[in-house]
Amino acid sequence: MSVTVHSTAVVSPKAQLSDNVSVGPFTVIEDDVTIGSGTSIASHALIANGSRIGKECRVHHGAVLGTLPQDLKFRNEITTLEVGDYTTIREYATLNRGTHERWKTVVGSHCFMMAYSHVAHDCVVGSHVILANSVNMGGHVVIEDHAVVGGIVAIHQFSHIGCHSMIGGGFRVTRDVPPYVLAGQEPLAFTGLNVVGLKRRNFPQAVLDSLEKVYHIVYHNQLNVSQALERIKSELPMTEEVRRVVEFIEKSKRGIIWTRR
Repeated sequence: MSVTVHSTAVVSPKAQLSDNVSVGPFTVIEDDVTIGSGTSIASHALIANGSRIGKECRVHHGAVLGTLPQDLKFRNEITTLEVGDYTTIREYATLNRGTHERWKTVVGSHCFMMAYSHVAHDCVVGSHVILANSVNMGGHVVIEDHAVVGGIVAIHQFSHIGCHSMIGGGFRVTRDVPPYVLAGQEPLAFTGLNVVGLKRRNFPQAVLDSLEKVYHIVYHNQLNVSQALERIKSELPMTEEVRRVVEFIEKSKRGIIWTRR
């Protein structure tokens, strides 16, 4: 087992590259970098100081990882970008490292970050997340596991996107998107349960039915958020999925997306 580095690549001798890592032409890898086994870095990429990349990742042509956060409060503190295992980062995607607010930017495992997507400082992206082309995230965004964000979506800083949700392409996220839902329209609104995605992930029909009841209470009963949560707690069994929705809404700082009446 060995590391394969193209003759035109510039790799710091201080960088830690595990077995079977390959580095393409004209790529630059700086000093404080760790790359897991079996990961490939294509041509003309930049892997900057503070990057921690897991095993079996695929970093494509022109991607830029671990560069300084685009935050005026940043004062050159030592921070990191952490990428999990089996994640694909396509052409010209940019992933910044963190600031003193969180000290790291995190992308999970089995993610697919399409071309020109941007993960800003201090964001936390879960596992099995898909960001389509040109998704642009502000700082401090949280995207939970199995979420899908459509192309050319702008996500406001500090927004929170729940697990198994799907956001249509071309919209703006300015409020929190609860778990398991579809979101679209302008301004962004609840458009239903993510039934197709949940069935593909083998959620049983009983779970889908309970989630339908949850969101019917939240969005179609002329209740405010506090009243809706009280009704859910009093009327529905508190399954894992229902509890996750309730806790997400209770902890929302920006407020959840609403729906068209």
